[in-house]
Amino acid sequence: MSFGFRLAALVLAILLAAPLVQARDYTHGSLKIGHPWARETPRMARAGGAFLVIENTGDAADRLLKASSPAAARTEVHSVTMDGNVMRMREVEAIDLAAKSKVELKPGGYHIMLMELKAPLKAGDKFPLTLTFEKAGDVTVEVAVEKMAGPSGGHGGMKH
Repeated sequence: MSFGFRLAALVLAILLAAPLVQARDYTHGSLKIGHPWARETPRMARAGGAFLVIENTGDAADRLLKASSPAAARTEVHSVTMDGNVMRMREVEAIDLAAKSKVELKPGGYHIMLMELKAPLKAGDKFPLTLTFEKAGDVTVEVAVEKMAGPSGGHGGMKH
């Protein structure tokens, strides 16, 4: 294989993968919101999860109160806890964001549930998600849908 062909193949691979790895970071006042993403869902799934990192760089605490998206009929902010050997998901009233702290919403931890999806989430797609904070107000981010990984797919292997 010639060097030129290998270089062209590498550039093409990077360009094709770019939509899957691009994630935009957002700043709103003292809040930084990084890598908003969701996993693709199976065709008949009625729920999905959205994940991101929120960093509060300010001197005052804030709270994530809720989220909303046109991709779902309703959304809920959830936590995951262990009850013996059983993982339990529960809706939470808010996620506290202490001053100078970072909270990661991830599979198996805090996350945003997208309930009654209007369409399956497909890898490469994007959708808006509005986060409502107690002090900072509303921040709309674009969520990138990423390919499902592993045989359990979905949401950390949890059933809903």
